[in-house]
Amino acid sequence: MTDLRKRMIETLQLRGYSLRTQECYVRAVRQLAEHYQKSPDLISDEELRDYFLHIKNVKKYSRAASTIAICGIKFFFEKTLGKQFTTLELVRAPREKKLPAILSVEEVLAILSLVRLPRYRICLSTIYSCGLRLQEGTHIQVGDIDSSRGMLHVSHGKGGKDRYVPLPQRTLELLREYWKTHRNPVWMFPSEGKDHIPLKQSSEPIHKSSVQDAFRAALKEAKINKAASVHTLRHSWATHLLEAGVNLRLIQEYLGHSSPQTTSIYTHLTARAEDLGRAAINQVMDKL
Repeated sequence: MTDLRKRMIETLQLRGYSLRTQECYVRAVRQLAEHYQKSPDLISDEELRDYFLHIKNVKKYSRAASTIAICGIKFFFEKTLGKQFTTLELVRAPREKKLPAILSVEEVLAILSLVRLPRYRICLSTIYSCGLRLQEGTHIQVGDIDSSRGMLHVSHGKGGKDRYVPLPQRTLELLREYWKTHRNPVWMFPSEGKDHIPLKQSSEPIHKSSVQDAFRAALKEAKINKAASVHTLRHSWATHLLEAGVNLRLIQEYLGHSSPQTTSIYTHLTARAEDLGRAAINQVMDKL
């Protein structure tokens, strides 16, 4: 590790950033350095300007990827090096107003039924039934399960925030059944790793990419033509709760959203909202 990278990581730690954010920010700076084939502290304001135009117009970064690149590079120059560049004051991530894909309950069940291996099927089932992000699902620890209260403790969520979410009885039963197959004292979904060690002895959780691959394979086999990913399960869960009449404020807490505005997107995705809107339009048109 170079002194510069070590200094950036230490600065991130002092500022209280989560390990996940540290990794993303450091990777953003490394990609910048690789693009110019030189140490990032030698990069000029004009080169930064060209780089951000490159990832926008050539690489065509998504809003999420652009935000990470901008925030990581901005942190490095302003907080680690103490430099102020005009480009960093101007650059913004592209605005997106896309609505996420939503799977119906039937589609979710169809996909899950086609996931072959129990560890992936139960992990994905837990992600859906608890409204989790992918990493939150793969990193569930045995001690996170509060069976007496029927709750799951989501530790180290996005932004380092912890929360509790309801744990359905059937999901609890599935988790118990799967845990009995490996009895790892820490991880609910332990990884074999490269050495294929016994799951009971594994010190690492299952890898995210493996779960993603299992979902994509099941989605393809189900012949569901939607731009869905593992994260779509979380969006679908929130939409299904809203359709069932669960209060939006409560869904916000379960999702771990800081702002109700973030959660309000699901009001545009429910079948009930669409039905109400369609009925109102028809009523107006009937008078013509």
